[in-house]
Amino acid sequence: MEKVTFTEEKATMLATLYSKVLDNRLVNPILGDQAAEDAIEHIDYDFERLGVTPASAAGIAARAKIIDDWAAEYLLGHPNAIVLHLGCGMDSRVFRLDPPSSVQWFDIDYPDVIDLRTRIYPRRAGYHLIGTPITDLAWLDRIPSGRPALIVAEGLLVYLEPAAGGELLRQLARKFPSGELIADMLSRLGVKLQKATPITRNTGSTLHWGIDDPTELEQLGYRTTACLAASDWFDPRTQAMQKSGLSRSVRLQLAMTRYIPGLRQLASIGRWSF
Repeated sequence: MEKVTFTEEKATMLATLYSKVLDNRLVNPILGDQAAEDAIEHIDYDFERLGVTPASAAGIAARAKIIDDWAAEYLLGHPNAIVLHLGCGMDSRVFRLDPPSSVQWFDIDYPDVIDLRTRIYPRRAGYHLIGTPITDLAWLDRIPSGRPALIVAEGLLVYLEPAAGGELLRQLARKFPSGELIADMLSRLGVKLQKATPITRNTGSTLHWGIDDPTELEQLGYRTTACLAASDWFDPRTQAMQKSGLSRSVRLQLAMTRYIPGLRQLASIGRWSF
């Protein structure tokens, strides 16, 4: 077992991991991440202290599923792409998507996070790990630039200072000939309400960058192609909630966000080309 003592924003990655585990234990999971289940068997940590609820776990699983689907769509059309998984934490996306070895995939996070990943997850062809603070842009020199790129930032932008985060995205858009960014966002209201969220409160993390409209990133070199508000992650037309295995009360909580002003746009997932 690996003893883990992450604090603040690093601890939130354990909440994300545990959320996917809770989803995986449903009869009909939204994401179905068995690699997450396998990972926590090797981590010595009191996951209960994080304050993950069935509703928050469902939201995190749904967010990951949408990002996975969009990423898989991009890689289907770009089988030789560079993938930058920024602030990867303990996410097992590279194993869930299982891209061909022609894809060069880079998981990037703090050195101690990457060190933990190397002890828990297996290596694979075309898979690289870089341990560095994301906003220390020297790591960009280690990435080849002659291919189209897919940049994935899940649960990351909100933790960055707007100036540093903006510069990161600006440099990424300049580095590659073309590509796509997939990232989730929290609104400015969401940032103001951060301590109302048990995971944020229990980990002592601080949120900084609120984005109300995906077109705000267009000044950094990106063109908005899609955006899904959190209230649409569980679209009743697809019966995603009904088939998820979630309790009726949790499904009701999630459905109600569609009708409450402010909550509807509190969180979203965006897709941009560059």
